[in-house]
Amino acid sequence: MKVHLKALGCRLNEAELERWSGDFLAAGHHIAAEAHEADVVVLNTCAVTTEAGSKSRRLMNRLYRQNPAARLVVSGCYATLQQDEVARSLGVDLVVPNAAKDRLPAQVMDAFSMPVMPALASEPGESGLFMRGRHRAFIKIQDGCRYRCTFCIVTVARGAERSRSPADIISEINRLYAQGIREIVLAGVHVGGYGSDLEADSSLYALVSVILKETDMPRIRFASVEPWDLPDKFFGLFASPRLMPHMHLPIQSGSDSVLRRMARRCKTGEFARLVQQARAEIAGFNVTTDIIVGFPGETAAEWEQTLAFVAQTGFGHLHIFAYSPREGTKAARLPDPVPERVKKQRSRQLHALGEQLKQAWLQAQLGQTMDVLLEHPLIQDGRRFYTGYTPNYCRVLVSPQHGMPDGSNLENTVVSVQLQALGEDGVLLGECL
Repeated sequence: MKVHLKALGCRLNEAELERWSGDFLAAGHHIAAEAHEADVVVLNTCAVTTEAGSKSRRLMNRLYRQNPAARLVVSGCYATLQQDEVARSLGVDLVVPNAAKDRLPAQVMDAFSMPVMPALASEPGESGLFMRGRHRAFIKIQDGCRYRCTFCIVTVARGAERSRSPADIISEINRLYAQGIREIVLAGVHVGGYGSDLEADSSLYALVSVILKETDMPRIRFASVEPWDLPDKFFGLFASPRLMPHMHLPIQSGSDSVLRRMARRCKTGEFARLVQQARAEIAGFNVTTDIIVGFPGETAAEWEQTLAFVAQTGFGHLHIFAYSPREGTKAARLPDPVPERVKKQRSRQLHALGEQLKQAWLQAQLGQTMDVLLEHPLIQDGRRFYTGYTPNYCRVLVSPQHGMPDGSNLENTVVSVQLQALGEDGVLLGECL
């Protein structure tokens, strides 16, 4: 049987797809690159914002239209929060809520009585990553969150914190390395809370220390990590060149009074000291963040505080979200909603500032030589180029070394690249050395 896997939203959803693909392949099934080729289509939905829920509904409908003969399986946060509605949707054959999604492949095979090929008919240890055109793997290290930020619906959809054992994570990383993966991203709902449900000495710091000791994975990244979870000694881990010098640390607002209404556990002063420490200890460290625009009650003065904080911190990239109320969250009941026209105005201001900061950050990278994991090849003017990312997560368009045959395949290799210019859409231009 052919199974097509699709995710909407966070990197954790992508990480779950990786595990599902491995389970389906191990049972003798195939991973289909396109929905119209599949016998079963699995969609991992998102509900982090109202728009994400709408996108999940639209994608469900589109997948059904693309292949109405296929079995449609829906999981993820939107399917968990709106389980009855999703189950009644046209074409949906099975809904798997988050609490059961670790067993999704087994449920799918059982529900549809999917026959499997003999074990010897499939390649041992075959990975779905390359079949889906991927060059890095997302590793799910935990699920759920014990905090209750007032704007967040994900903690409701995902439930209590549940950490995978270090041995299980190490085993997955070593398996992926043996299959040719050279970069991983540690993902979860509350990555920094890893180990809270395990023995007393478990933590993200301890997990990364074990990964560095017991695996040979050359490039290790983090998905979003809450800034209050990082102990003072954490940045010492980056003495290993295998940890990529970039972290996405969501602050959500540059105003302490707004952060209190959000029930965030970090103040702007603490965040600033954390960033200063990281940049002092780690050369070229790139900090990116999330900002919510127009949180209930956000005054003009609070907004100016956010703009000033963002400008002072100098983020390499901003993820900007206009606040929208989510039923089931405390923030949806807060007074003094910000008018839509004000949200749009403030969003434009922040996008302009974010672009200015990003351009300054990219310009500062020019002239440097960095190791880049080359990904997708493309042909321009008869020459082969590659896309990839620097260790500090700047996207690069890489030209091969002069004299290197255009037929040379450098995909999924790490090469030294000199960063020479800034191209369109914030892409650095570099050449292999």
